[in-house]
Amino acid sequence: MATTIIDSQKPFSLDHYHVSEEFGFILRAPLAELPPYYQPWMDIAQHVTELIYSHTLRSHILKMPLLNTQSLESHRELRLAHLALSVMTMGYVWQEGEHDTVKMLPRNLAIPYCEVSQRLGLPPILTHADAVLANWKKRDPQGLFDMENLELLVTLPGGDNVRGFFMVTLLVELAAVPAIKSIPVVINGVQCGDAETVTRALEESSQAMQGMTDALKLMHVYVKPEVFYGIMRIYLSGWKDNSSMPAGLVYEGVQAEPMEYSGGSAAQSSLLHCFDELLGVKHEAKSGAFLTLMRNYMPPSHKRLIQDISLQPSLRGFVQQQACEPLTAAFQLCVTKLLALRSYHINVVSRFITVPAARARQLRKQGNSSQEETVSRAPTALEETGTGGSGIMSFLKTVRDSTRDVSLPLDNRDMQKSPNGSQLQNTQHATQPKHLQSNTL
Repeated sequence: MATTIIDSQKPFSLDHYHVSEEFGFILRAPLAELPPYYQPWMDIAQHVTELIYSHTLRSHILKMPLLNTQSLESHRELRLAHLALSVMTMGYVWQEGEHDTVKMLPRNLAIPYCEVSQRLGLPPILTHADAVLANWKKRDPQGLFDMENLELLVTLPGGDNVRGFFMVTLLVELAAVPAIKSIPVVINGVQCGDAETVTRALEESSQAMQGMTDALKLMHVYVKPEVFYGIMRIYLSGWKDNSSMPAGLVYEGVQAEPMEYSGGSAAQSSLLHCFDELLGVKHEAKSGAFLTLMRNYMPPSHKRLIQDISLQPSLRGFVQQQACEPLTAAFQLCVTKLLALRSYHINVVSRFITVPAARARQLRKQGNSSQEETVSRAPTALEETGTGGSGIMSFLKTVRDSTRDVSLPLDNRDMQKSPNGSQLQNTQHATQPKHLQSNTL
């Protein structure tokens, strides 16, 4: 994919990346219905859960007409079509669990799915861009953008926990908007040598990162770990690095050879990729390769934004060169807040994956094959592995440690006050707080 040509004479702007000043990477006002011609898709997509539980989803999809995708004209129509075809595909593949998967996606689903995917620049599998960014509506259009007023357009097995999982993730995206809006301010400030402007923008970014962590804490309120692990996870899983589908999946009528795609992952969100590039976080080879791969699961314009941020002059280098106390403190506070967010995410993953996985293994060792405990239903192929295919805890800890490496601890002997002579504020936040060293519930 071509990278935007950077004109250093022009201010950096978000205008070319389909990023909203109000919603960030979230799709503004997603459509809830497609044109009538595509009603056969929506009739199934809006009832995927019931059809899975009745073991009839596959038969319904096999009877579905092969529809022409040319009548899908707008970006929002394409996004809803991709979402609908995605949940049908996840349901079709995993309807009977990990031991009765399919080797082929039927042509009446595979052909339009791949056509829509190609037009959007997304892979033919359920992504973060589908399930979170384009899968919401307000119950009251004039009401608040909060948990009580948000609902899903389509869902998967797991009941209200699915809504909780996707909507909490959506609120994390929303909380990040001020930080996304600050990125051009930081970049342009560095270009102009304006330390005060960069300092203020970094302080706003830090507040937004704290808001992201606060939003993520709602996961414990709205999602039960045993339901996420035992019921939901399989429907977010892909057919790459998954022993349940070692050969991948044939998309009938598209190509004869199987294709492999990773399942949903928080690494498919553009947010932390943007922050990493801005702050200069460099990940070790294996983790970096996985994160780079996940960029192929983002809308192309969002992937392009990440790439273009990486081409800008180094913010960290600018901070070191300026040797300005408030600027260094603001940079370090951003690093600290990003560390806190990643540490809390590890906390969440431990509660929702590691602990239930241990319980599932314990039940198997005891010879308890009953389905009385929800965690018993979980696929063994996913134990200790993210739905995106990564070895999840080691990956997350490595990424967190790489974030810590960009820290710039304050050294008051070498620092100057800001150009207007103002005193440093919030210096107590500039070094890593103790609660990050052992982040437990």
